[in-house]
Amino acid sequence: MSNLVIVESPAKAKTIQKYLGADYEVVASMGHVRDLPEKRLSVDVKKNFQPKYEIIKGKEKLVQELKDAAAESDMVYLATDPDREGEAISWHLAYLLGLSTEAPNRVTFNEITKTGVTTGMAHPRAIDQNLVNAQQARRILDRLVGYKLSPFLSQKIRRGLSAGRVQSVALRIIVDREEEIRKFVPEEYWTIDGKFVPKGAKKMFPASFYGDLEGNKIKITDKEQADQILSELENAEFQVIKVKKGTRRKSPAPPFITSTLQQEASRKLGFQARRTMKAAQELYEGVEVPGMGAIGLITYMRTDSLRISEDAIADATAYIGERWGSRYLPDKPRHFKSKANAQDGHEAIRPTVISLSPDKVKDCLSNDQYKLYKLIWERFIACQMSNCLQSTTQADIQGGKYLFKASGYTVTFDGFTVLYVEGKDEDEAAGGALPPLEAGLTLRCKSLSGNQHFTQPPPRYTEASLIKALEENGIGRPSTYAATISTITSREYVTRENKTLKPTELGEVSTKLMKERFPKVVNVKFTANVETELDSIQNGEAEWTDVLHHFYDDFEKTLKKAKEDMAGVKIQLEEDKTDLICEFCGRQMVIKTGRYGRFIACPGYPECKNIKKIVHETGAECPKCGGKVVLKKTKKGRVFYGCDQYPNCDFVSWDEPIQEKCPKCGKTLLKKKGKAGKIYCITEDCGYERAVTPEEKAAEK
Repeated sequence: MSNLVIVESPAKAKTIQKYLGADYEVVASMGHVRDLPEKRLSVDVKKNFQPKYEIIKGKEKLVQELKDAAAESDMVYLATDPDREGEAISWHLAYLLGLSTEAPNRVTFNEITKTGVTTGMAHPRAIDQNLVNAQQARRILDRLVGYKLSPFLSQKIRRGLSAGRVQSVALRIIVDREEEIRKFVPEEYWTIDGKFVPKGAKKMFPASFYGDLEGNKIKITDKEQADQILSELENAEFQVIKVKKGTRRKSPAPPFITSTLQQEASRKLGFQARRTMKAAQELYEGVEVPGMGAIGLITYMRTDSLRISEDAIADATAYIGERWGSRYLPDKPRHFKSKANAQDGHEAIRPTVISLSPDKVKDCLSNDQYKLYKLIWERFIACQMSNCLQSTTQADIQGGKYLFKASGYTVTFDGFTVLYVEGKDEDEAAGGALPPLEAGLTLRCKSLSGNQHFTQPPPRYTEASLIKALEENGIGRPSTYAATISTITSREYVTRENKTLKPTELGEVSTKLMKERFPKVVNVKFTANVETELDSIQNGEAEWTDVLHHFYDDFEKTLKKAKEDMAGVKIQLEEDKTDLICEFCGRQMVIKTGRYGRFIACPGYPECKNIKKIVHETGAECPKCGGKVVLKKTKKGRVFYGCDQYPNCDFVSWDEPIQEKCPKCGKTLLKKKGKAGKIYCITEDCGYERAVTPEEKAAEK
């Protein structure tokens, strides 16, 4: 008997083939095989949103090969990923291969291990039409919004713009935060910070001004008030009047779900969401491990459930007990509660084989795979370890008529922190141990200082904090966050400044237009409700076409009115203006976007058709001809530097010109990047060079 198993990727096919043996042929569909064609809407709104699917261009040969393989097989199993997208791919494959969607030919694997594959193959089922309909509804919704709104934005602002159901809301969140920052008015406040030493001791400890002896907090708003308090404390005696000791238990974070994995990889590894999901997909699909062959190292990485199998908990418990001892095990295994709207089809993200510690598989993995696997493995093991215990001390200190407070802690038992500590979006105040203190103890004041501060605006979003905000507001699904962030940055709605996301003028103008004309589309609560309705379709509680009507009927009217109200209106961006004057007609030239990118053009088109290339000058002088050194790109997008007089001058360099001039000959210096980076003179005959300083390397990063 011959059995055909269709999965999504070749790596996964290779791993599963090993477990199933010679009676099975495992092949890959390479993701989706049928979809809505890109060049047209492909949704018949008048016929109850009937989609017009076609085989994806370039996959015709693959589909025919799958058909031939299916025709020669006694049984065909559809083993695409265990989520909405995977279910839809199986549904499309069933249609193309002539398979019944009601037959038990659908299998899913939560983990690509022998146990996971065997369990999945032992429980075939029919295709879940509710899952398929939820995916269809999401796909059609996104197509309607994208294909109806994108041309409108392109006509009114700039060619090539796009809008999206989740994308536009994510952009709005970033823009709203920028408006908060811009409107923020800082308020001055002061702190009085002291350093004290117990009488007869040497170790100093810090304490901060709090208020009066009745325990009322006093807010210090200016220097005069701070100086007045400092003058009153000038000859004061300081004494401990109260000491409170306690024990603080710090529990480990739960295992990862998709969103928290993306957040933590951003905080700790500096990974963008797309990079995280790529490495996670590779770890799930399987890597070659000596002595074990191809094996999936983690469970399915698209999940919002915190459920853990009892077998995994037992394996983790045994590993912890053997490596660190019973003290590092809690009284009973930990179970974590998922959010109310979480889909419980998959476990949390965890290692599939607990004994395969990161060090054991390091040589089998790429750098990204290793870093991410280490993060996942340590987080999971830590979640089954005992609490970290801290001994805390809080002391009230009297100084004249005022009260100071000091606090500190010591770790009495490290618990799970011996292995893993969760990253934070913002720095936390570091705690430290206080010396032995007791009520009545006299203190020597070593220093008192008044320090000026200003309240700070809310910080810009990072990828980690944006993903957290999207999740908390119920916007999109964790599996879509990477693509969403990639889109708003690649479309130049948002730029990255270090790790933060800052909206461009294009992003702000687009969002303003969307808020004015399509308030529902960029309304956070409305978008979250759409996600809830998609979940209702998945759960069989709502009809997918009804959900589409509920959204689209009102959207169509809003779009029609916006087109009528803004007929003939074109929004000009400040960032699209240039200082260049058209030499043919005298108009101020502007930046436009065409099929092949951005260029400078006369706004008098079609009367005046003057256009120019955008040249990024570096300020450096060409050593060969005295022309200008400009930034250029290869066909593959790699940056290099060359003379603007090309082809008359052939000077090129991969290395970046810097503003600093050569101390030897006065010409421009170039910076060669990398571990052994150096600064050297653009003129070869000069011979000047030096190493890149640590500060310059830090700035480069």
